[in-house]
Amino acid sequence: MERIYTTDIAGRVGERVRLAGWLQTLRRLGGINFLVLRDVRGTAQIVVDTPDALATLSGLSPETVLAVEGLVTAEHQAPGGIELRNPSFEVLSPVRDAMPITLNRPTIGANLPVFLDHAVIGLRHPTRRALFRLSAGIMAGFRCALTRLGFTEIQTPKLVASATESGANVFGVDYFGRRAYLAQSPQFYKQIMVGVFERVFEVGPVFRAEPHDTVRHINEYVSLDLEMGFIRDHRDVMAVLTEVIRGTLAHLQTACAPELALLNARLPHVPERIPAVHFPDAQELILTLHGEDCRGEPDLAPQHERWLGEWARTQFGSDFLFVAGYPMAKRPFYTHPNPADPRYSNSFDLLFRGTELVTGGQRLHLYQDYLDAAARCGYTDLTPFETYLETFRFGMPPHGGCAIGLERFIMQLLGLENIRLATLFPRDLNRLAP
Repeated sequence: MERIYTTDIAGRVGERVRLAGWLQTLRRLGGINFLVLRDVRGTAQIVVDTPDALATLSGLSPETVLAVEGLVTAEHQAPGGIELRNPSFEVLSPVRDAMPITLNRPTIGANLPVFLDHAVIGLRHPTRRALFRLSAGIMAGFRCALTRLGFTEIQTPKLVASATESGANVFGVDYFGRRAYLAQSPQFYKQIMVGVFERVFEVGPVFRAEPHDTVRHINEYVSLDLEMGFIRDHRDVMAVLTEVIRGTLAHLQTACAPELALLNARLPHVPERIPAVHFPDAQELILTLHGEDCRGEPDLAPQHERWLGEWARTQFGSDFLFVAGYPMAKRPFYTHPNPADPRYSNSFDLLFRGTELVTGGQRLHLYQDYLDAAARCGYTDLTPFETYLETFRFGMPPHGGCAIGLERFIMQLLGLENIRLATLFPRDLNRLAP
């Protein structure tokens, strides 16, 4: 008999069917016992009321993998009004040990370190499964939105020859006797590919050897990158990003409705035009509203971002806020300065519910500008940049782009307290397993 899923049995009343999945619970009530079987789509209740059927289950623990054939029966007291009766069981993978994490409750009771130690089991919980379906939905929605806008997906190397983008915070590896590094981002390659496709995007891992030990940082994460040519300035990137986020969330609404409901997720409204504030004005707002003088600082602290997020919700009813025009001192050397005031950049961060979600901006595109920027930054040896700079020697349009951190997106979407809960198998200062 061909296996079906637990969600398919409602339309099969009166038929004998075959299910397969994990033993979630077995309640022994004497003459009649109830087994709950879990598969990837849901659960089904099975009435176990014969000695032979019960004997098959003797000594088995939760998470035993079973196949069961039974008669689909309408029963208003059963979950969903449907249950299986007259079952016969086949044990596919017996479990007899005690579970390190309890999975048959609505939520996982284990603390974060215990859960992460046993994530290979804990990820089976329906709420964790739903979370990572949302993660997959964000990636799918991102891809769909950009494909509609004429972008081409690329995959760039994660092993690179030079640690050139952000100083020393890179992971070095041995590459057949030579020194190589794990890529901090696809930045250089996606800029190069603007010269090929004009509009490109990538979904892939990036690696940051930054010694952060906070609830919002990890050392390997998934970056959703886009880069586009023939822009006027960073505001064109901001407009496309707004459309992409709107499309991504719309995809979640239609493709992941059950997961959103299970996790009580509140999707944000994306206004036609996300409000924006210039960086110096943002610092003045912080001083006016909260009495903290951060003027002259080159970046915003996490608390500053939270205050600005509250302001955006109060003033505009928006969960999103662009902060544009960060000081050039805080931005990478390839960032285009503001022509009207070169102290500031044509760049932006997008805050989502008071936390930085996206960083982006306009890039330099003229070869001589790169030479001048490298000199200002103290790069005396341009050999590591040679192949990167070649693309600008031979004609590149004005261009820009941005990157979204997938795990931080999930963290803010669901209101999680720690980014590790939004990460499949997190890598941080102390964790390299499982």
